[in-house]
Amino acid sequence: MAFRSLATAARSTLRIGLIPADGIGREVIPAARRTLEALGSDLPKLEFRDLLAGFDLFTRTGTALPRETVEVLKEGCDAALFGAVSSPSRKVAGYSSPIVALRKELDLYANIRPVVSVASESEERPAVDLIVVRENTECLYVKQESLTQTASGKEARATRLITERTMAFELALARPRKQVTIIHKSNVLSVTDGLFRETVRAVPQLLEVAGRFDSVAIAEQIVDSAVYRLFREPEIYDVMVAPNLYGDILSDAAAALVGSLGLVPSVNAGDSFVMGEPVHGSAPDIEGQGIANPLAAIRSAALMLRHLKYQDAADRIDAAVNHVVREGQFLTPDLGGKSKTDDVVEAVLRRL
Repeated sequence: MAFRSLATAARSTLRIGLIPADGIGREVIPAARRTLEALGSDLPKLEFRDLLAGFDLFTRTGTALPRETVEVLKEGCDAALFGAVSSPSRKVAGYSSPIVALRKELDLYANIRPVVSVASESEERPAVDLIVVRENTECLYVKQESLTQTASGKEARATRLITERTMAFELALARPRKQVTIIHKSNVLSVTDGLFRETVRAVPQLLEVAGRFDSVAIAEQIVDSAVYRLFREPEIYDVMVAPNLYGDILSDAAAALVGSLGLVPSVNAGDSFVMGEPVHGSAPDIEGQGIANPLAAIRSAALMLRHLKYQDAADRIDAAVNHVVREGQFLTPDLGGKSKTDDVVEAVLRRL
């Protein structure tokens, strides 16, 4: 799988920020680090920076995202890996999600979530092979919200922001089918989702694109119908592009098609930085038990490398992970196995 690449010169050192954050993030990010370290000469010399963020940090210090973390990522890192965050569902005074803030600070405007099943034989085509591209810094996640008291009760309002970006088309252009499906609800939200739909459709006509996406087919699907068809016929999708909220729901739902959220990776990508992040959450119910599935984090490290143009290293990781899943001997409980996190990591490292 090819990704839009950062313009980088040959490096003698690859500097990676590690932000485990909350819950099982503290268990799976070390697993990803060990995998990167096992790649040897396929990568430049690795330097890791351990950085702080998360709700646990907020409860201890009153800060969920220290300014130092942001500055180190901007000035001292080529890429990063983020674990998981335990943002509460209730409003907590002074708290704001650090991952949402990082996406804005680093202008990581696209969240790229490949959902690919593992075929029973290595040469077989996977039954599910799609990518969900989410708006990452816009839509409702721009977090411009207000709450006012009116005569009829409380009234909440949220601002949506939509601008032109080409990431989904770049991804589709590198894939055999070359198709982008726009996910929206413009039959009801004709202004906001309508603008999203029109904006995506207009990308191939942008002057700076100069016909580069003429070979990319554009389809569209109403979001509720898209969820239904995703489960019934996932093979119809290639690259799905969606506003942030829809993309979040769609990609989590798609994880059921491949067995577990513990298998689905992602990268938060912009034009000058990339940050890998497993799709799963902080999983407080299994935190500290040593049974967290590390494969999504390991695959996220591979996606990060692929974005940085270390294709061979990324291919090695993906092949090792696929072998472990296909073999089925070392799987965590979410995949029906009985293995510990470390057992799975060791199996991947042996295959590497």
